[in-house]
Amino acid sequence: MKKALITGANKSIGFETARQLLQKEYYVYLGARDITKGNEAVAQLKSEGFDNVELLQIDVSDPSSVAEAGKKITELDVLINNAGILGGWEQSAQTASLDVIKEVFNTNFFGAINVAQTFLDALKKSDEPRIVNVTSGLGSLTLHSDPNWKYYQVKNAAYGPSKSALNAYTIVLAYELKDTNFKINAVDPGYTQTDFNHHNGPGKVEDAAAIVVKYATIGNDGPTGKFFSKDMDGDSEESPW
Repeated sequence: MKKALITGANKSIGFETARQLLQKEYYVYLGARDITKGNEAVAQLKSEGFDNVELLQIDVSDPSSVAEAGKKITELDVLINNAGILGGWEQSAQTASLDVIKEVFNTNFFGAINVAQTFLDALKKSDEPRIVNVTSGLGSLTLHSDPNWKYYQVKNAAYGPSKSALNAYTIVLAYELKDTNFKINAVDPGYTQTDFNHHNGPGKVEDAAAIVVKYATIGNDGPTGKFFSKDMDGDSEESPW
């Protein structure tokens, strides 16, 4: 049975991703910062008949928490770096607090890197290791430079740049492991109705999780070092960087 770890999985897209991987008969480590909320999420999934799920307490912004979590998993097939924070709605490039920007980067960028590095040895034991870095369309520099893009006016100084940085790290990590069976991609689940955005998005959690699961479970002939988005128009899901 393949094993998957999802950070920030006690609610929203992370939780639905856990459910869909359980439906595919994966063993799921449900990563959560809050033990109480994590246990509630695990209990909900078990009430639905999914027994192959357990809580892994992990705060990606806390190196000691990540290190402790790393001791509990020795073999892993899939890592989904899903945990992330917005940092508030007011993020002007002219006035945004450096403390806020650092806080957002600490979770969305440095935290994701630390998690990836911590679990890399466990993933290397898999025949088909997969890493999905959950990103955002707001991390695309190309789209942000296009006045015709539907979200062109949605700019921020912390969240978007943190995802741009995560995308850049994804490229480098995928390149370094290109001669292995690793498949490492950045995946944007799209503008989705979640607590993260006060349920303002047009997308459904089920559809958002589906694209994450798709690239978490791709075969050895699948892509690596790419950026995919649920919000892309047309037949292709590949997004410009």
